Amino acid sequence: MATIASQVILHPTLTQSLKLLYRAVQYLARFIAWFLVRRGATVEAARWEALKTALGSGRKLIRLGKPLEHLQAAMKATQLRSNPGERITAIGRQLSYAGFLTYDAIVWANSIKFYKLDAAKAQKYARLSFQFWLSGILFSIGNGFLKSRRLTSDAQALKRAYRSEKDVGRQAERDSLSRALQAEQAAVKSQFKLDIIDLWIPASGLQLVNLNDGIVGLLGLTTSYLALKAQWLSLNAKN
Repeated sequence: MATIASQVILHPTLTQSLKLLYRAVQYLARFIAWFLVRRGATVEAARWEALKTALGSGRKLIRLGKPLEHLQAAMKATQLRSNPGERITAIGRQLSYAGFLTYDAIVWANSIKFYKLDAAKAQKYARLSFQFWLSGILFSIGNGFLKSRRLTSDAQALKRAYRSEKDVGRQAERDSLSRALQAEQAAVKSQFKLDIIDLWIPASGLQLVNLNDGIVGLLGLTTSYLALKAQWLSLNAKN
């Protein structure tokens, strides 16, 4: 029983789901705090603001090792046997996220007074964090566009093969390839949708767009929900 429990607790899918749940609650708290302030309920808003801050700090602590994971992913991306555009955007995405999380960790360390920064440096590092975050999302969007175009081309080639191929014995193989392509296309579209919504959050942090905390909270809540939904649908499909 203990072994089963440990497998459930440490299961990567469950861990990722919990991270997404924390993110969803953090952005929900951000929206509610903004909404209550607008209504003049500053005391109640302070509670939600405190929850948002606590969850944000906890998430940053959990992500301390993530820059190394993204650097490893960037190294692996250099060996991808895809077209140069996909490879370059994949590398750019991983390096950008490594930069984002590195500077984000420094800002967090300063916020908990573990590592002291003067106000100007703290502001500079926070801005760099947002810049790397936005860069990572833009690279991800570019990668998704290129990958989607390739997958569409592959799907069309497979359809042509269906028409010309007369060997009924290979039907199962062709069906399997078709399902794999459809699954990959669905995953790319899902990530593309998340990126398009998420990019407004760092853009707002950089003041490239003027969004209030309520809108930012709803954007983050939406992408957290969509990511959770996609993850559980994927898990159920495997089972």
